[in-house]
Amino acid sequence: MSGLHIPLDTPDGSRTEHTENLLAPNPSPMTLDGTNTWVIGGPDEVVVVDPGPDDEAHLRRVREHLGERRVGEILLTHGHPDHSGGAKRFAALVDAPVRALDPRHRLGDEGLADGDVVTAGGVEIHVYGTPGHSFDSLCFWLPSDRAMLTGDTVLGRGTTIIADDGGLADYLRSLDRLRAVAESLEARALLPGHGPVLPDPIGALDGYIAHRRQRLDQIRAALAQGARTPREIVRVVYADVDEALWPAAEMSVRAQLDYLERL
Repeated sequence: MSGLHIPLDTPDGSRTEHTENLLAPNPSPMTLDGTNTWVIGGPDEVVVVDPGPDDEAHLRRVREHLGERRVGEILLTHGHPDHSGGAKRFAALVDAPVRALDPRHRLGDEGLADGDVVTAGGVEIHVYGTPGHSFDSLCFWLPSDRAMLTGDTVLGRGTTIIADDGGLADYLRSLDRLRAVAESLEARALLPGHGPVLPDPIGALDGYIAHRRQRLDQIRAALAQGARTPREIVRVVYADVDEALWPAAEMSVRAQLDYLERL
């Protein structure tokens, strides 16, 4: 891909030909290095994807970085506050609407849904519905850069959780869809909502799909061994994971138990 740049120590400043990442200062075990705010477009007009949390310093940094470029629209990959919390304030700073799948996070008349195409500075952004991490998760394909913005559907490091407003069956279908799209469109990079750029989309998606199947097998085995509650299953299946992440792991376990019960 022309212009692919991956910093060695931080996702901040990662870019492709028509995108650039400005990292929000909200690192945590859940958000990795922080939320990636992606700027997409040309020299005169851009869209901003996921302004991040309601952090005034970060929002002003993004606004100042844009210089004279106009923000046509603000897009949200989903409504979780580490991605959307600053959207209303950033919209006021740049005088632009906010488009999202969930009407609760929109500012303006237009939503955002699977099949939509947004244009910024001559750069096309194709919208893919990818529910699972959350019910309203979207991914954005940039044909010009052969790159897919994945929000929290695929992270740059580790794996994502299935949140309470998501579902594993949807998530597995979304991963399969992204895998097929990445292959058919010859994707060259995944640009995640947290963590570094992934320059091997097929390898990353194959790894995610295999990991989910492995976790389901591990949960089946834990149940067979007598584990019953999500916490008991986490103690067995996620024994090698930092206990600070166990509450998040319990969310994923509940989603996986629900999935298994429906088979």
